[in-house]
Amino acid sequence: MSDYAIARRRMVEEQVVARGVGDRRVIDAMLRVPRHLFVPEALAAQAYSDFPLPIGERQTISQPYMVGVMSEALQLTGGEKVLEIGTGSGYQAAVLALLARQVFSLERIPALARQARRILDACGFARVNVRVTDGTFGWEDEAPFDGIIVTAGAPSIPQSYRTQLAVGGRLVIPVGDRVSQVLMRVTRVSERDFREERLFGCRFVPLIGNHGWSEE
Repeated sequence: MSDYAIARRRMVEEQVVARGVGDRRVIDAMLRVPRHLFVPEALAAQAYSDFPLPIGERQTISQPYMVGVMSEALQLTGGEKVLEIGTGSGYQAAVLALLARQVFSLERIPALARQARRILDACGFARVNVRVTDGTFGWEDEAPFDGIIVTAGAPSIPQSYRTQLAVGGRLVIPVGDRVSQVLMRVTRVSERDFREERLFGCRFVPLIGNHGWSEE
């Protein structure tokens, strides 16, 4: 077993499972995805550490625990169509690709989208669809989605996400100010009704776009 594989197993056991993530499919997915390939080469040795890492363009790859808990919150069984807002490094999309039938990912920064596309292809995740656009509008022509995951903090929940969520589907999104947020899970229980749950406090980069924050 390589040093990276050992570090990856330790990461999952100590940072994800030990903190309460119990979905076996999520655990197996995180054991399979080579996280060190999704960070800058100079930071590869820190890829399995218990904190976010910079990936350029003032963006980060999320802490491993956060990837695990957000993936689990979607409650995926394997046949779903999922939308990710904020491709970033591509790591979360790779984990989702092992959990769902289809993954569509939106990234507003072209350089990050190109880099994520290259890594995803190299790692065998070619079926992840990546588009460069303002993610706060969602991906209307591919809706509805069984799951929507937002990897940036929003001032409020964009209506576009509610509209594009399938009945029975779940939206996981950090909501709050630019400094700190609460991770929310929104379930569409019928065409008109949504159930909202507050999961826990968190901190993400801001969701920039027409229905999010303006760029500073």
